Amino acid sequence: VQLQASGGGLVQAGDSLRLSCATSGFTLDYYAIGWFRQAPGKEREGVACISSSDGMTYYADSVKNRFTISRDNAKRTFYLQMNSLKPEDTADYYCARRYFRACDGVEGTSYDLWGQGTLVTVSS
Repeated sequence: VQLQASGGGLVQAGDSLRLSCATSGFTLDYYAIGWFRQAPGKEREGVACISSSDGMTYYADSVKNRFTISRDNAKRTFYLQMNSLKPEDTADYYCARRYFRACDGVEGTSYDLWGQGTLVTVSS
């Protein structure tokens, strides 16, 4: 049972990047999946979440209209498409499994499985 995030890198402000979260070992229908990030010296914050029950998506205000969370059930992979990146988006990004089908916005409660981080660095 695991989540594996990938796709981070060094980009310039205004660029786009797509993160992937490969999953294995559990039934996707039972869990919502969220993306979180943690910048150096800052607390972890929720970025996006997608519910398995109805596909509803939720975003932090700071990324709304720039980031898109999606899923490919056949590949068991979740994505975070990040457009118009800003230096303040620089952080380690993590995907995580919530032990409910529905999201609670982008709140970080009730997550029981975390992937390793993938570093996104946005230069100005």
